[in-house]
Amino acid sequence: MTVRSIGRIDGRVRRRQLAAAPQWTLQRHRLVVVAPKVVEVVRYVGAWLFDQAMAGWDTAALVSDPADSRPLHILGVCAVDACAAMAASVRRPRPQALAVAASLYAMDPEIRRTLNEILDEGGTTVILWGDGFPAEVDGRLASRQYRSSAAAQAFKAEALAAAAAPGDTAGTVEIFRTSELRMPEAPKAS
Repeated sequence: MTVRSIGRIDGRVRRRQLAAAPQWTLQRHRLVVVAPKVVEVVRYVGAWLFDQAMAGWDTAALVSDPADSRPLHILGVCAVDACAAMAASVRRPRPQALAVAASLYAMDPEIRRTLNEILDEGGTTVILWGDGFPAEVDGRLASRQYRSSAAAQAFKAEALAAAAAPGDTAGTVEIFRTSELRMPEAPKAS
């Protein structure tokens, strides 16, 4: 009689069980931020991004200056060169949330067109942040005050210091506009 080690038998059983099990794909929520500069991302939505990353979201920032991406890495955000990302022909599924600097929306007609298409189609939460909210989004996006966690405030302060953003402080509230809290339209009178 040949004696087999239990570990070897268990190993074979586990491999067969895993091979027969359905292959599940872990799909995390994706959040993409589009901004001209790293420091703007940190200043306006840094704490919110940190909290989203800690909640398990895959977060990426498309910025035109990704050379010093350390402030974003402190927040748990991956920095991507916006020009390279736009030039890539790879089609990926649309993220569950897209956050865009209001300044880009105001000055770039292509970003404005794309964002309005996404708002019309639905399925993706649109966030607009920064200075100078365009009046044309008032009816489409609701104002939101985000109260960040204590950890997010601490990490945002570190990211601001790494970005050499003088005079900036990590406050407890970040303000942006979002399609997530959009109010239903009132019925039109005939």
